[in-house]
Amino acid sequence: MELTERENRLLVEIVEWAKEFNEHEQTDIQMTYAKWLDRSFERIPEEMRTQFFSKLDSWLFHLHAAIQGTQIQMDARQRIITSAKVFNEEIEYLEELKHLSIDKLTYLADHQIAKHRLYSFAQGGLTGTGGVLLLGVDIPAMTVINLRLVQLIAMTYGYDVNRPNEMMTSLKVFHAATLPKRMKCHGWNALVGEMDNPHLYNFFYEGSEELTDETWLEHPLKQGLKALVILMFRKKLVQGIPLIGMLIGSTMNYQVTRQVSEFAHKYYQYRFLKDKEGAVL
Repeated sequence: MELTERENRLLVEIVEWAKEFNEHEQTDIQMTYAKWLDRSFERIPEEMRTQFFSKLDSWLFHLHAAIQGTQIQMDARQRIITSAKVFNEEIEYLEELKHLSIDKLTYLADHQIAKHRLYSFAQGGLTGTGGVLLLGVDIPAMTVINLRLVQLIAMTYGYDVNRPNEMMTSLKVFHAATLPKRMKCHGWNALVGEMDNPHLYNFFYEGSEELTDETWLEHPLKQGLKALVILMFRKKLVQGIPLIGMLIGSTMNYQVTRQVSEFAHKYYQYRFLKDKEGAVL
């Protein structure tokens, strides 16, 4: 199916946006940190590394599945369909959202993104109070918020994450979105490359199920570093409130969700347009 002028323009914009990953230049600090991380993991026996990342992949997979099965997510799924009825009252199923224009779908997705950025900001603010319990649940809470957001963006564009192949794809999108900027080009290219694979549209996923590696750990390590900084400033009170810690927590969490939402949104926009372009009337 031929794309409209607006759709072609958006497709070009996404391609240009993705090119920025290839042009990213690391600072000396980033290169030093990356080398330190690689050398640290090289000291760990390969068998232990394999088991660790296998368990981490399993944890992400089961967390992803648990989020899908919650009543909150089921209600959100129904709200997406109900919101889409404003544009086309004949829509009854998630897959039928693909009949809407890209601008209407972008509007619906932006609504989900704005809410979850606010959730992330608020959660970061609570973490910034310096409470041990809140600091301890920060990484799991952020993972849930961002995994859920990726799922909702996928559903907004008509991709049902209850299907095993779409569930795995959304996990890979989350993984690529949380990679360091220097590695995002590899994550993006891998996702785009899978679009040419007919297995992507099967019910069951048939590709590699490996997600995490040493590079991906930079994301949780940064979150851990944030917790240490918050602990340093938790006694710096302004009228009895740890404002500095709250500002650090809310700002960093907001930025993480902003990066994840931007990456996931661009991917599903791109995939929607490429699917439409390849559709036969």
